[in-house]
Amino acid sequence: MSEKTELDLSGANRNMWLVKVPKYISQRWEKADSTSDGVIGSLRIGQKLGKPEISFNMNSKLAKLKDKADDPELTVEHKFQVLSAMDRVLTVYTEATDNPDGASESTSKSKKKSDVAIEGKVIQRMECRPVGGDHYMKMKRLQIQQAQKPVRITQQLNSHVVKTFKPVRDHQMNIEFNRMKKEQGKKARMDADKVKDLLFNAFERHQYYTFKDLVGITQQPSPYLKEILREIGTYNVKAPHKFMWELKPEYRHYQEPKDEAGPS
Repeated sequence: MSEKTELDLSGANRNMWLVKVPKYISQRWEKADSTSDGVIGSLRIGQKLGKPEISFNMNSKLAKLKDKADDPELTVEHKFQVLSAMDRVLTVYTEATDNPDGASESTSKSKKKSDVAIEGKVIQRMECRPVGGDHYMKMKRLQIQQAQKPVRITQQLNSHVVKTFKPVRDHQMNIEFNRMKKEQGKKARMDADKVKDLLFNAFERHQYYTFKDLVGITQQPSPYLKEILREIGTYNVKAPHKFMWELKPEYRHYQEPKDEAGPS
């Protein structure tokens, strides 16, 4: 069972907004502490024709911040679009975690009171949208151009190429195969009767053989061995002994299994 935790309900009656922001804004907000003293921008709340009009201006330092030289400068002006009413109740809560970066004493003391705290309830959903204009269109054009750049590019290596990437004239496995082939020499044809004796002796041990096994037993060239097998053997093309050789009935010293059932 999980351990019991305390729940701080002091902020349960606090009203909050749930705002959906573009990805490029959230990425800049993550760097707000180091570049803008934690200030991400300013809100201006008013009314127009009886409807709320909310504008958001991003901090200029955040808007001009660039990770790369070709990163576009973000547009500053945004508007909050009020969405339809929610069909459910949403609550915002925080969970206390270890602070490796070192938090203030007041923050650490407040977190010791409870592990989980309710910060408030969502009363309105909104969506942050940039104000259209030349600056915004320029930003989007640069973002599209960056997205179309290939992730991998071909480039010439000026330094010495690593040895493992150099092509080799022949692989080690091919060299070993050719060496063994030379040592064994070319297979010479034996007398047909001697080859048949080898085959008969082999079929006395087993009834069925693959052609590869018979080549290994007789050590004869494949075309020559096939001529002899066609004379004394039968090639099965159906299961259960598919693609295997057996002797013809007239050369077998064993009898075929008979049906033990009596006559009907």
